Amino acid sequence: MLKLSKKALLKLTLLLAVVVTAIGGCGFPGVSGSNDDTIRIASQSTTESQIMANMVAELINHELGYKTTLVSNLGSATVAHQAMIRNDADISATRYTGTEVTATLQLPITKDPQKASRIVKREFKQRYDQTWFPSYGFADTYAFMVTQATAKKYHMTTISDLGKQAPNMNAGVDSSWMNRKGDGYKDFSQDYGFDFKRVYPMQIGLVYDAVEAGKMQAVLGYSTDGRIKSYNLKVLKDNKRFFPPYDCSMVVNNSLLKKYPKLAPVLHRLDGKINLKTMQALNYEVDNDLLEPSVVAQRLLQKHNYFKGSDANE
Repeated sequence: MLKLSKKALLKLTLLLAVVVTAIGGCGFPGVSGSNDDTIRIASQSTTESQIMANMVAELINHELGYKTTLVSNLGSATVAHQAMIRNDADISATRYTGTEVTATLQLPITKDPQKASRIVKREFKQRYDQTWFPSYGFADTYAFMVTQATAKKYHMTTISDLGKQAPNMNAGVDSSWMNRKGDGYKDFSQDYGFDFKRVYPMQIGLVYDAVEAGKMQAVLGYSTDGRIKSYNLKVLKDNKRFFPPYDCSMVVNNSLLKKYPKLAPVLHRLDGKINLKTMQALNYEVDNDLLEPSVVAQRLLQKHNYFKGSDANE
């Protein structure tokens, strides 16, 4: 058996202590284990989430002078939720009512926006001691879209208008949507009363290229995507309100709001200030014009004087 000197044994013990400490401190990207006065803002990997996280951070920095850091590129709403629960983040920049009702809260799907909002506000307070803020003013939901030429040719403004042409149309859709229960393709075709000639599941980023290139005649994308503007697509109104509401809000741990009493009034300045058209434009500036999310966020806040007493909603 190998025998160690007291000096070597001490070094080994210290080394093991460092390793254990490092492992114990592992968490989400950009998160330190220290509990200092830095406000940690979580964002998902989408352009939209990164823009809003930067907007929240810039608003806090500029108006209150508090230190902030971004916990970026979290893979899903579930990961963002766990970051909040584990106290690896204080604010979650973008959370969506429809996703949270079914995925996080494990409750039946609801297609009433007001009801969905009441549910998440009540349940997040009771279950997690978190405040679900009012919507920023936009909803990022599924949306069927066609080219402007197709819309004009067949007089399409709503999803129902697709019905007559759908048997002759190929549709590209988000892969995850096909087999969703409650708001997937099977329920969609039953509610709207038509089927497409063929449906092609694909990555969400490819659907816009596919319809623009004429490979698909209709596609299912996201309502706030900047590529809608890039490709000048026509978003068809969900006239039967089939898709659940996905109103976007921030969620904040109540412990943070108690620690910083001045924080809530500043964060509430973003209530209802960013509508669908504005969010599309912001996403476009990042995805098409290749501006940094931080630059896009700061420009909007500066344009509206950080929403001091402003009711602007472009």
